[in-house]
Amino acid sequence: MEAHKIEISAKTIIFTVFFIILLDILWIIKDIIFSLFIAFIIMSALRPFVSILRKIKIPKYIASFIVFIGFLSLFVMLLVYAFPPLFMQFALFLRGTTLSLESLGAIDKYFDIGSLGNYIPTLTTNVFGVVGSLFSNTIFVISTLFFSFYFLADDKFVENVLIRFFAEKDVRAVSNMLNKVQKRMASWFWGEITLMTVIGVMTYIGLSLLGVPFAVPLAIIAGLLEAVPNLGPTLSVIPSFLIALPTSYFLALSVLALYFIIQQLENNLIVPLIMKGVVGLNPIITLLALLIGGKLGGVLGVILAIPTTLFLDTLITAVVNVKRKDRV
Repeated sequence: MEAHKIEISAKTIIFTVFFIILLDILWIIKDIIFSLFIAFIIMSALRPFVSILRKIKIPKYIASFIVFIGFLSLFVMLLVYAFPPLFMQFALFLRGTTLSLESLGAIDKYFDIGSLGNYIPTLTTNVFGVVGSLFSNTIFVISTLFFSFYFLADDKFVENVLIRFFAEKDVRAVSNMLNKVQKRMASWFWGEITLMTVIGVMTYIGLSLLGVPFAVPLAIIAGLLEAVPNLGPTLSVIPSFLIALPTSYFLALSVLALYFIIQQLENNLIVPLIMKGVVGLNPIITLLALLIGGKLGGVLGVILAIPTTLFLDTLITAVVNVKRKDRV
């Protein structure tokens, strides 16, 4: 049998070494990449409003400033006026959840429910601690906002950089790809905000009609978990079920029925109407994206997993379409 000799060129070795170094550098600066990507999402979401103002002859920079200040003011108002009472509601909710779990003495001999209830405040405190540390990182927040405004005001930034190194035809192709990505990011962002709001309101109304305690925090949990496709809606039923179970088995079953109805409406009516501008992702790809995002970036990685996957999917699809046109 003739032996095959495998040769590795010096060029291959150098490329491999530089590629590994590049990956290491990207890992070191991942916080900056997160900041830039969040800024890109914000810019994509706000760009349509800038376009509306520009149609009525408002200069680009003034229109960008008006839209950005409006977005920032809304964000600050939520922090100042909405979050403090909500945190109070969540504190009462956590206490009620602990008491509800401790009251389930019927299954206490199989599971240490009391000790599990004691871990819930700690777990939630850790989650809020992560979110709090993120927003307390002044440099991260300020840099993200700065990048957002700069991207919004200078819509030709990428083209102006690339035109120095590449042909005009290639720059136009990249610009078209980025425009497609921006449109999809904007559709995803506002669609997700609308979907979270609708599901939260429906959950609040349903729980209130059933007489389930802590309807506000439970509805907020349901709305926020809509940001986690497939898995989130299923997880959102757990706290509501645990709160309702000590009251009566009928109420607990009614909560399960309520969430089932909401999920059916979501899958068959609400999502097709609201998210029609965003092509859905395969559930397996979604789950892998969430797992990889959580492994690489923790809580922030999970939040950015789906928009990152949509970003890459749109970009790759655009590149493949361009190559097909060139072959034709």
